[in-house]
Amino acid sequence: MNQVSIANLRRAVVTAGHRGDYTTVLDAMAHSEPEIRCVALGALERTGYLNQEILERAFSDEAASVRIRALKVAATRTEYFPALLSLLTDPEDTVVEVAAFALGECVDAPLEAVEALCVVATEHNDSLCRESATAALGSIGHPTGLPAVVHACGDKAAVRRRAVLALAAFDGSEVTDMLRSMTSDRDLQVRQSAQELLDIETGENL
Repeated sequence: MNQVSIANLRRAVVTAGHRGDYTTVLDAMAHSEPEIRCVALGALERTGYLNQEILERAFSDEAASVRIRALKVAATRTEYFPALLSLLTDPEDTVVEVAAFALGECVDAPLEAVEALCVVATEHNDSLCRESATAALGSIGHPTGLPAVVHACGDKAAVRRRAVLALAAFDGSEVTDMLRSMTSDRDLQVRQSAQELLDIETGENL
């Protein structure tokens, strides 16, 4: 399909979603163009027609963009935790990045999620994935995640910026010592964040 045809079909699917035309939107989920499948997934979510079967198919879609759209839809839905966890090992880095974010949005994420995020935060080859996993560990705040967050404090600047903020979710002398050391970090944002968190900690202890 050319770009004009795709754009026209996008509009048609969006319109069908607003009109409650479930058949048209569902048919679009089987379209050969990933962009159309993404639009259809969003339309199904808006209209309340999205069900577990459709979403689980989207999790295993051949197109990374569709898997990412499915992750964003499922980010706060704990019943899809197994799928979120499995996509942390997806071959596409962009999918792993969003899967880590989605797990960080889960309320009362189980230990299994924390452990899997620790692996991504410390071992993944892509820095954006490590950054996303580090942020998720901070969002969850489970003590098991602290060593991985501390490890991230020695990563690239962008990851360190996430790591220093993630430290706010944890307590203890190890956290305080790391914040103190990061006040002399070569990155300005890291230094500022570390100092701000130390100031807050000092104020709470007065």
